[in-house]
Amino acid sequence: MSTGKNKKKLSRKELIRRIFMAVLIVTAVGSLGYFAFYSSETESTDSNFKKLSGLKNTDFVLFKPATVKVDEPDAPPEILEDYVTLYNKNKSLIGWLKIDDTIIDYPVMQSVNMEYYLDHNFSQEKDRNGCLFADKECSIWPRSQNIIIYGHNMKSGKMFGSLTKYKSQSYFEKHPYIQFDTLYEKGTYAVMYVFSEVVHEETEVAFKYYQFVNANSAEEYDSYMQDMADMSLYDTGITSHLGDELITLSTCDYVKGGERWVVVAKRIK
Repeated sequence: MSTGKNKKKLSRKELIRRIFMAVLIVTAVGSLGYFAFYSSETESTDSNFKKLSGLKNTDFVLFKPATVKVDEPDAPPEILEDYVTLYNKNKSLIGWLKIDDTIIDYPVMQSVNMEYYLDHNFSQEKDRNGCLFADKECSIWPRSQNIIIYGHNMKSGKMFGSLTKYKSQSYFEKHPYIQFDTLYEKGTYAVMYVFSEVVHEETEVAFKYYQFVNANSAEEYDSYMQDMADMSLYDTGITSHLGDELITLSTCDYVKGGERWVVVAKRIK
């Protein structure tokens, strides 16, 4: 009788063990599948952006933008030859952002739907990496004083995944310049301020960097600059005054909940 009971106990233990092992196997297979999918998607994203970069300054065009007429003084100039082909592929393109010796070398998009390029790529396909995109309130022509550009802080380092490296002053010293071309002109920018900031409540009285597109006066502009200088982790030696052209790069900062990591740069040529 005791032997039968022991067999039942053993069979129950064996059943539990087998169920546990099955759960482990399913979990492991699922994890490997997700990793394979994520790796494949990342590799595909890299390949796509390399192809896009290769289309800069190519001769293949579907049409040539019209030359500005004398009686249209406010019309934009011709699109730079570097970007005509890319613009013909997706007219949401407004420029290209690159930081030498980093992974950041991407087109910059813009849409009235601020969420669209959070999970869509240049080809307008679903992609968790998304694209770099400018705030809908900004303008490349006429040029707004500040162009705010957003991008994901991807763990793979893609998009703005390496932007938080500017927390280190030594990193800034090795990467002091940012290349940002609009469709109409090339530009080199010097990094000016680097800081973390929260997204404030709508009713909260505070400097909200993500709302600074144009200042109404020199006093207001200088006040914005002082706010950012006070928040900056270190002094880059670069200052700005009304009339300068700025870019603000913004991404999530996962060190503290709800914060954003911000790099502000001034055009120097």
